[in-house]
Amino acid sequence: MSQLDRAELAQQGALRADALRAAGVELVALTFVDNSGVVRVKAVPVDRLWSAAAWGVGASNSFDFFLATDDITGGTYSRGPVGDLRLHPDLDALVPLAAQPGWAWAPVRKYDQDGEPHPQDPRALAAMAADRLAALGYNARMAFEVEWVVTTPDAPDDPRSAAPGPAYGFARLSARADYLRALVSTLSAQGIEVEQIHPEYAAGQFEVSVAADDPVRAADVAVLTRETIRTVSARHGFRASFSPKFEPGGVGNGGHVHLSIWDGDRNLCAGGDGRFGLTPTAEAFAAGIFTRLPALLAIGAPSVVSYLRLEPHHWAGVFSAWGLENREAPLRLVSGPAGQRDRAANFEVKCFDLTANPYLVVAGLLFAGLAGISSEASLPEPVDVDPGTLPSATRLPTSLADAVAAFEADSVLTSAFGTELATTLMDVRRGEIDRLGALPPSELCAVVRYLH
Repeated sequence: MSQLDRAELAQQGALRADALRAAGVELVALTFVDNSGVVRVKAVPVDRLWSAAAWGVGASNSFDFFLATDDITGGTYSRGPVGDLRLHPDLDALVPLAAQPGWAWAPVRKYDQDGEPHPQDPRALAAMAADRLAALGYNARMAFEVEWVVTTPDAPDDPRSAAPGPAYGFARLSARADYLRALVSTLSAQGIEVEQIHPEYAAGQFEVSVAADDPVRAADVAVLTRETIRTVSARHGFRASFSPKFEPGGVGNGGHVHLSIWDGDRNLCAGGDGRFGLTPTAEAFAAGIFTRLPALLAIGAPSVVSYLRLEPHHWAGVFSAWGLENREAPLRLVSGPAGQRDRAANFEVKCFDLTANPYLVVAGLLFAGLAGISSEASLPEPVDVDPGTLPSATRLPTSLADAVAAFEADSVLTSAFGTELATTLMDVRRGEIDRLGALPPSELCAVVRYLH
């Protein structure tokens, strides 16, 4: 039996279309993020939005098996060219695109031809995880940091070609002040609250941080932010790369995730009796994530190139450690300034990157945190030095294959993701290993540099 109220969806789609037409919108881009982390799209004229809302837009099941290289791998649940899904736009997330006049954007939910939810829909999985947290009386707030490198089209392999200047240098910001101003203005016009933007450590690299939001909205914002950066960069004559490793030996682009757990309006990451002011619930939630970081890397660092970024002493978080304000720890507690900790305190996961599907990241972190709450887990002793200097330091997985093995051994995550999606995700990871795993670092970086 269909869960979709098609008449209501058609009516709401028509109303939204009227508002979009009044704003000059002619087309709506409908996006989903595949299991390799690439944003895929179908588009409809605004006059057909009512139909897309009610009846969906057709898309092949094979998108579940796409690699970032556009190769289609096989897998246990692959039906090859057979079958069809329906992509239904989330009308509540619909927004006109300030950088693309005449266009609007909406993320989709996936259903089958009978109107039943597709079991491999990452956005639906993220919503399910948030609902399970809410059933316990808690909510989470999350935000993705986005790092990228800009180059010029005539020198796409040179990270200094478009944004010269030292790391974090005002000279680099000044050289591209108009570009950064246009980017922030565009993001703001789309309802994205930018908290800060600055040059980063690597050559040609910038970072933007946005305000925390509910988990699914945070993943939506991550998608829209990245695609807006890509578009604004092109309009200024630049090319944007979000690859975890732009070039061998360089500092990579991360996709750090900030998250906090709340009981109503109370931030449980502050004001408690535990270490650094943690409440028991916040510590258990964080401990659930911490103990599953090896498995979560298959979700948050899902590409072969991800493991070129995960190097010691690069602030990438490659050792099994956590600590207060420790940028070498994969799980970092950010306390915030005195007087604001009840709003600002949060955990940062530093070992993830932007080849990840943000909806899967949301789901994985929330399910891991829920498992920690259920078992009343506790964190080990915090580390207040670079963990790489400690003889007892334990590395997180150093290859995608090791992360896949860790994920498949974690019954909590595989159960929460569901057999079909959990299996397909690892089939896709193995497909990427087969396609890219044997490439030397320089060739690997070149192949994936602009795929995500």
